[in-house]
Amino acid sequence: MANLPAAKKSIRKDKKRRLHNKAITSRLKTIVKKINILIQQKNQKEAAGLLKEVMSAFDKAAKKKIIKKNTASRIKSRLSIRVSKITKSA
Repeated sequence: MANLPAAKKSIRKDKKRRLHNKAITSRLKTIVKKINILIQQKNQKEAAGLLKEVMSAFDKAAKKKIIKKNTASRIKSRLSIRVSKITKSA
């Protein structure tokens, strides 16, 4: 256990940050699941609309270093390709 006051404060700060980061990553997973369902249902309008929200959320998370920049890029790229496929096929 931490003995110094600064170490105790660090533990408190880390706990808050961990909870905050976990909430954001949970939200990212949720919107990815939503867009995947829309893609499977071939619902192009709603998927295209949600794609903008997904892009924004991943950019913000990468900017705050909650996820890595390249991870955000990779996920956004893959989702945009899948959305564009359903818009072309329809």
